[in-house]
Amino acid sequence: MSKSVIIAVDAMGGDNSPNKIIAGISEYLKKNTNVYFRIFGKKKDIEEQITKFSINNNLFEIINCNDVVENNDTPLSAAKKKNTSMWQAINDVKEKKSNVIISAGNTGALFVISKLNINMIENISKPALAALWPNKVDMNIVLDLGANVECDERNFEDFAIMGAALHKALFPSHSSRVALLNIGSEEIKGHETIKKAYHSMENKKNESYEFCGYIEGNHIMDGDVNVIVTDGFTGNVALKTAEGTANFISTELKKALSSDFVAKFSSLLNISNLKKFKQRLDPRLYNGAILLGLESPVIKSHGSTDFIGFANSLDVCVKTVDGQLIDKIKKNIVN
Repeated sequence: MSKSVIIAVDAMGGDNSPNKIIAGISEYLKKNTNVYFRIFGKKKDIEEQITKFSINNNLFEIINCNDVVENNDTPLSAAKKKNTSMWQAINDVKEKKSNVIISAGNTGALFVISKLNINMIENISKPALAALWPNKVDMNIVLDLGANVECDERNFEDFAIMGAALHKALFPSHSSRVALLNIGSEEIKGHETIKKAYHSMENKKNESYEFCGYIEGNHIMDGDVNVIVTDGFTGNVALKTAEGTANFISTELKKALSSDFVAKFSSLLNISNLKKFKQRLDPRLYNGAILLGLESPVIKSHGSTDFIGFANSLDVCVKTVDGQLIDKIKKNIVN
């Protein structure tokens, strides 16, 4: 990996910040010293955590910002506060002082401020929110997950190119296989927009990915494709449903295995497999959504994740830069 990835960190966003942010940086640095952090936020609070974790002074600098984007701020009100840690971190990327920006703060504010500060990639009309989603084989990239409620066929084509580029940046040895999320696998299924996108993508081959047609929701985790394209409304519902289902399964399994002596004894005999199962469903492993379509990568860490989740999202930051995500999108986008 590169030794010169510079990450602009909004240290004040999300639950238990800046504590978990600095703890996450410390956790990431246990295995990787290939980055430099420009940390934005309340300097005194950040320095306390830096001292606590004994982070090497050569790997970071702190840029003091006394103002903070609150969770209950509207995107418009947040965008008016230009001295917040979020605004200043995003502006740092705009000014090319950093390669990528990450925040666990207010999602709507992050999107609006990013779009105000960072130019869209030429020929892309709408950004898309993409995230990692496990499947039976490895990982999916799913987009859009909420940035756009309504999309046209050109947006779907752009999302496919951006999703394939992200997949290649994160998993360079894998081929990208793209599918459109739909209510059926037959060509006649779905609304007119998705049908138009299907025929356009079927007839207009793109070198960056293989188009595999439609995929239904119950096959998302099969692993036959690895880039799944949809509109923001459908994608967000699908994501929240999957998260809720995973939490339900984990909770019910835990209850079942602790209900009586036999269940507890059985769980001890299978502790290795149970740990693997729990880890597979751990959302912290897949933390780090990416706002695609802008001239610089913008990473959204889940606001409620802990330091482990934040550390994993830092890994996403580095991989998007090292994998030349933006260049890959520009190379393949349709004029």
